[in-house]
Amino acid sequence: MDKNFEYMRVAVAVPSLKVADPIYNVKEIAKISKKAAEKEVKVLVFPELGITGYSCQDLFNQKLLIDECEVALNYLLEETKNYNILIAVGMPIKVNNQLFNSSVVLKEGRIYGVVPKTYLPNYDELYEKRWFTSSIDKISNRLTLCKQEVAFSENLLFKDRLSSLCIGIEIGEDLWATIPPSSYHGLYGANLILNLAATNEVVGKTSYVRDLVKIQSGKSIAAYAYASAGEDESTTDTVYSGHCIISEKGKILKEGKLIDSFYFVDIDLEKIENDKAKYSMKMEKKDYQYISFDLGSNENTPLERYIDKRPFIPSNSEADNRCREILNIQSTGLYQRMKKINSKKAIIGISGGLDSTLALIVTVEAFKKLKIPTSNIMAVTMPGFGTTDRTYNNAYVIMEELGVTIREISIVDACIQHFKDIGHNIDLHDLTYENAQARERTQILMDLANLEGGLVIGTGDLSELALGWCTYNGDHMSMYAVNTGVPKTLVKYLVKWYSTVETTGRLQKALKDVYNTPVSPELLPPSKEGNIIQITENTVGSYDLNDFFLYNTVRNAYRPEKVFYLAKIAFKDEFTEEVILNTLVNFYKRFFTQQFKRSCMPDGVTRGSVSLSPRSSWKMPSDASYELWMKKCEKLKDLMN
Repeated sequence: MDKNFEYMRVAVAVPSLKVADPIYNVKEIAKISKKAAEKEVKVLVFPELGITGYSCQDLFNQKLLIDECEVALNYLLEETKNYNILIAVGMPIKVNNQLFNSSVVLKEGRIYGVVPKTYLPNYDELYEKRWFTSSIDKISNRLTLCKQEVAFSENLLFKDRLSSLCIGIEIGEDLWATIPPSSYHGLYGANLILNLAATNEVVGKTSYVRDLVKIQSGKSIAAYAYASAGEDESTTDTVYSGHCIISEKGKILKEGKLIDSFYFVDIDLEKIENDKAKYSMKMEKKDYQYISFDLGSNENTPLERYIDKRPFIPSNSEADNRCREILNIQSTGLYQRMKKINSKKAIIGISGGLDSTLALIVTVEAFKKLKIPTSNIMAVTMPGFGTTDRTYNNAYVIMEELGVTIREISIVDACIQHFKDIGHNIDLHDLTYENAQARERTQILMDLANLEGGLVIGTGDLSELALGWCTYNGDHMSMYAVNTGVPKTLVKYLVKWYSTVETTGRLQKALKDVYNTPVSPELLPPSKEGNIIQITENTVGSYDLNDFFLYNTVRNAYRPEKVFYLAKIAFKDEFTEEVILNTLVNFYKRFFTQQFKRSCMPDGVTRGSVSLSPRSSWKMPSDASYELWMKKCEKLKDLMN
C-alpha cells in the first residue's frame, strides 16, 4: 500500500502468561513483538498489567515483584530495539511511594512515556484501589524508569512525525467512566486509542464491551484497539478470555478471543482525520503533552483490510432492520410533508423501472401512515418511443397489486407535435429527442397534480443526481423527491428486499423482474425484438463503481489516487484497471459539470451519511473546475501504461 494513503497497521495481542513471573511474560511479549514486526505491524498493544499478570492481587505489594518488573522491562527494551513498532505494555510502577497501574509506551529501546490508569474499579470482584493510586492523585509528572527520564501522565499523546498518527491511551475501566479519558484524547487530536484491559468474563459482558468500544471509537472519531487479559490469568475467582477488538469510527474491523496470538488490521488515518476536521468540537481545556516519535506507514505492503465494494448496502446481519429503517425514513418524510400541507393525493409517474417502483412503494407506506386509501395515489404510466412490453407490463402489475388509481397517457402524439413545432427531425435521436420526452412526462404529472390537488412525487435517485443522469426540469423536477438520498445500488437492494419480505405471488414476481431489468431511461426505440437497447450503464459505467466512487469521494473525501487504489482491490475480480479508471474519469467529469441540477433540486429527506442536497449537505459551486481531478487521473493513466 502507498504510504500516502495514510493506512496504519495496528495489532492487538494476548501472549502466554504466568502470574507473577515478569521475566517469563516479557519473553512471551517479545516473541509476539517479533512476529508482529515480520507482519509490518506499526502499533502493538498488550493487555493490562501484562508484565506481571492482572490477577496478582496482594502480590502487587511485594517489592520483589515490582523491582523485577523493571528488570523485565529492560529485557523487553533490549529484545525489541530493532523493531520499528510502537509497543504499549502494562505493568505496575511505583513513583514517590505510590503504585500505579500503568502503560509503558516504548519503541526501539526507548521509553516514550508512561500513562497511569485514572478510574480504578472497586466493586464486586474488582478492587484495584486496594493496591493502586489513581492518576488524579499522582505527585509528579516525570519518573525515571530503566535509567530513562520520561513523561508520566494520563494526558500524553504520542505523535508520529512521518504520518498523521496520534495515539492516546486509556487502561481497562477508564473506558467505562462517564467521560472516559479517550473522549478528551480524541478531542485533542488522537486518531488511535489504545486500551490495555483485563475484563473478566460475566454473562453479557462481552457484548457490552463490544458496544462500548464501538460507540467510543465513533464518539471519539478515532480507531480503538482493545486488548484484554487472556485465560492464563488466575481463575481463583474469575475467568479472563483474551477478548480483543479493533474498531474504527463506530465499525468493528476485527474481534475475537486470543490465546498466545495477535491479529492486526490497517486503520484508515485519512478517513479519520477528514472526519475530525469536519466534526470538530472542544470540551474543557486540558493540558496535554505531545510526544513525538518516528514511525511512518507501510509501503509496498498488501492492504490488510476489508474494502466494501458496495458501501451503501447494509450487512447481512442487519439487513432487515436497516431496510425497514430506510423505508420508514423515506415514507415519514413524505407523510409529514403531505400532512403539513394538508394534501390528500399524490401523483407519480410509473415506468416499470427501479426508481419509480421504489418511489411508489414509499408513497404507499406514507399513505398507510396518513390513513388515506391508496386509491388516492394516482400512478401514471406514460409510454413513449422507447417503452418495452417488459417494463410496461411490470408497471401495470405493480400498480394493480398496490391498489392505486391507474392512468395511462401516451406521450407519443404530444412529442411528435412538439418536434414539429420546434422544427426537430423525429428520426434524429439526439438529446433533444430524449429530453423532450422526459419534460413532456413531467408536464403531464405537474398538470395532473394541479387538476387533482395532489403532490408530484419525485423518483430520481442519489446516483442519478451525482452523475446528472436526469433531464433538467424534466424527471429532475418534482414537488417532493423521496429517493434523493438513496443511491442506485441501494434502490436495487431495497426493491429486492421488499419483494422477498413484504410480497407474494403476482406482485413479488413483477418486483423481481424489475430488479433484474437493465437500468434504462427508455427514451430510444427498442430493438426489433422489443428489447431495451439504451442501457444506462453502457454510458455512465457500472453503478457499482459509480456508487463506490460517490461514497469515497463525498463521504470520505479521498483523492483520485486512493479511490482508484481501493477500487482496484474491491473490484479486482469484476473490472479491469482500465475500466475502473475510465469510469472514475467519467464520474468526476459528470459530478462537477452536473452540479447545476443539484443546486435547484426538490425537497427530499437525507437518508444516510451521503447526501447531495444543497440545503442540508453538499454545497458546491455549479461552475467549479474539475481540472485538478483530471490531472490526477492522467497521472494514474501514465503509471498504468
